[in-house]
This record gives sequence, C-alpha cells and structure tokens, in this order.
Amino acid sequence: MDLKRSNTSRGSKMRELPFLVLYAAAFYAFIIRRSLQLSRDHYAELFGLRPGWLTPQCLNVLSLNRTPLSSLVIFARTKYFSLVFWSFNIFFLLCNRIYEGYSFSSFGEHWALLDNFRGTFRWQICFNFVVLRMVSFGYDYHWALQDSRFDHEKHIQRCTVCRAGKTCYHFLQERGVQSDKFAFVTYLSYLAYAPLYLAGPILSFNAFASQLDIPQNNYSVRDTTWYGLRWLLSLLLMELMTHLFYYNAFAISGIWKQLNPVDVFIIGYGVLIFMWLKFFLVWRYFRFWSLICGIEVPENMPKCVNNCYNLESFWKNWHASYNKWLVRYLYIPLGGSQRKLLNVWVVFTFVAIWHDLEWKLLSWAWLTCLFFIPEIIFKSAANAFQAKTALGEFIVREFSAAAGAITITCLMVANLVGFVIGPSGISWLVSQFLSREGLPVLAGMLLTFYVGTKLMFHIRDAKQSTR
Repeated sequence: MDLKRSNTSRGSKMRELPFLVLYAAAFYAFIIRRSLQLSRDHYAELFGLRPGWLTPQCLNVLSLNRTPLSSLVIFARTKYFSLVFWSFNIFFLLCNRIYEGYSFSSFGEHWALLDNFRGTFRWQICFNFVVLRMVSFGYDYHWALQDSRFDHEKHIQRCTVCRAGKTCYHFLQERGVQSDKFAFVTYLSYLAYAPLYLAGPILSFNAFASQLDIPQNNYSVRDTTWYGLRWLLSLLLMELMTHLFYYNAFAISGIWKQLNPVDVFIIGYGVLIFMWLKFFLVWRYFRFWSLICGIEVPENMPKCVNNCYNLESFWKNWHASYNKWLVRYLYIPLGGSQRKLLNVWVVFTFVAIWHDLEWKLLSWAWLTCLFFIPEIIFKSAANAFQAKTALGEFIVREFSAAAGAITITCLMVANLVGFVIGPSGISWLVSQFLSREGLPVLAGMLLTFYVGTKLMFHIRDAKQSTR
C-alpha cells in the first residue's frame, strides 16, 4: 500500500515538472527583457552610473584590540561570565559606532590635527567582525574549562565528511583545542587573520586554532584552483549584470517610485539578486584566499538565493558562517529551540545593532521576527500531521508551496525595508500592491513564487534521492 502511494505521488510530481520549468523560463525571459528596456529608457535619469569595470582593491588594515587575557581567565571560571563578557563586547561595539571610531581631539586639542589624516577606510566597520572573534575566543576558552559534551564517535558515524577520512567544520569547532592554544599570540593572530579580517567569512577560534598545525585537507590544490576559476566566472556574471541592468541606480535615484507595480516588483527583485551576487563574490574571494593559506572556513552562500522558500532555510544560507556563529554563541546559550519564539527577537535585534545603528535595520530585524512566528507555528502543525494517503501528501505539499510563496514575499519586503527603502517606505510599498492596479501584480507574484517553491521541492527531492 505504501509503495503504491509512493508511486502515485511520484507520478503526479513528475507530470507537473515540465509545466513548472516552462513557467519559470517564461518568467525569467520576461524579467530580463523588461529590465533591459527599463535600464535603456531611464538611463539619463539615473544617478551613480559611470563607464568602467569593477576594479579589485587591496586594503591592508590592521586594528588589534588588546583585551587583557588575565581578566578573561578570571571571569571564564565564574557563573557571571556570560553577563560580563556580553556586556563588555556590546558596550565596545556600540561605542565604536556612536563615536565613529573616536577622534584624536578627544585626547586633547594638540592631537586634533591628526583627525585630518583618518584615511578613506573606516576601521570601525570591519571591527564588527573582530568583536565576533573576541566573543568566539572567550566562549571557546570558557567551554574548554568545562567537561566536553561533544560525542566524537557518534558524530563520525553520522557525518559523511568525517567518515571519508576528512575533517568537517563542525568537528573542528566542537572538539576543542589544547589549553596552550589559548595564548596571546594565537589570539592576536586570530583577530587579525588577513584573509578574513575585512568581511569574513566568520571562523570560530577552535576551528582556526585546529588548522594552524594541521592545515585543511578537504580541498586539494585542484579543488582550490577550480574554486578560484568558478569565482572568476561569477565575477564576469557581475560585470555583465552591472553593464546591462541598473537595479541599484533605480533604487538610489528614487526613480522606481514613479514606475507601475510590475516594474517596481522587477526592480525590487533585481536589487535583491544584485545584493546576493555582490556578497557572494566578496565572501568567496576571501574564502578562496583562506583556502590557499590552508585554513578552511564555512561557505557563506552555500545555496542560491532563488532556492530558499522559508525563513529558516534562507538565513542558514545567507551569511551562513554568521548564522553558525549566532547559533553557537547566542541562540543556544539563550536556551535554543526551547525558547525559540523569544530567542529570535534577541538574535535579530543583535544582528541589526551589529550591522549598524539605524532604525531601518531594526525595522528589518523586527519584521523578520514577525514573519518567523507564523512559519514556526505552521512547521509545528505540519510536523504533527502525518499524511497517510496520497491525497494527504498532495494537500500538505500544496499548502507548503502556498506558504513558501507568502514567505518569499515577506522576505522581499523585509529586506527591501532594511536595506533599500527604510521604514518610511513601507506605506508606499504596501499601497503600490494593494491598489487597483497593483492587486493583479501581487496575485501574479504569489503565483510565481508558488511555482518557484514547487521547483525547489523538486530540487530538494532530487538531492535526497541521490544520497
């Protein structure tokens, strides 16, 4: 009976696949054609456009925080460690932003002349990443003083990477390091590690120290070379995109507020795709550099932005190393999944403050938390309901696809508010799509995202069948 139900379900899925692919192809053909037309028609009105090519820039920045390790050693053995440690680091993070990296005049007027030579690069921006490393070092040392709960043997049995004779990132992070690794020189090396200093990806102290003596063995020279070539191909794609589609210029110029709802959707969608590709290039470049140096770090964009249909999946695959850091050093210490509905508010508020002190980022964080609540409830209900018939499986899949369409729409709104239009633009954005002209566009968006979600289901099923 189960085999018959499985065959029926598989057959219906395969029958819909050609129609889903055709719809997706037609959608992207329309998006590309209309984007080219918009860019051509409004070229003279757009700000920030200039001829040229992307120019790689090499920045040598070194900024070290000499936190006394003796103080850390004292507090690491007390029950007040988390409170004191987080208070210090958040206070330091906020001061860096409030005082804009500080000024020499604060130490006396005779030093004020030096404020004219601050340089073009603001050190306090990339120092946000140093704060994350400070927290990682402190907690890894704190946990090293306690009994480890990490089951090495059970992990190796479950992990395909470790079973193959290699070492996965989770193993490097959780197994801990010898006490002599928590030295001042190693600490400074970790804080100022050149490949990851400016933008990450974020690496835990345990994983960093573990690879100092034994470099990573997951990527051969051939694998690393191919990784670099793929990055070059992605760079060429960015060059093509910036020369043909002026999504960011529309957002900066404010011209897109004069467009009809269809074009507003196209520009908004394009801005988010551009953001994803921009960060993809930055993070993969620094990861490639780190691999050459023998230290493997998590992949920040392991999945395409167009292959995420729920909030949890999206945030696991957008700045993935930061997600791992948040889970390990903030989410789990706060109670993890036992207090999930409360913890997401704390985590995303911290993420907003860590990025910058702006209301639009806090609006983005709190909007994301609001959208998380129905997803958590829906997932709990879906997990509790076990479909026993082919019809039941079909209904669950259709509801999941509809929920995915709504979630993708919410993700677009939250990210546009946080990084493009700000909280003041919410009413304008909502009015665009709830108007008489905008409602059919909104329906078309939801249908498109529904189709996209079902295609993601097929991709997920295909990957599971090959395991």
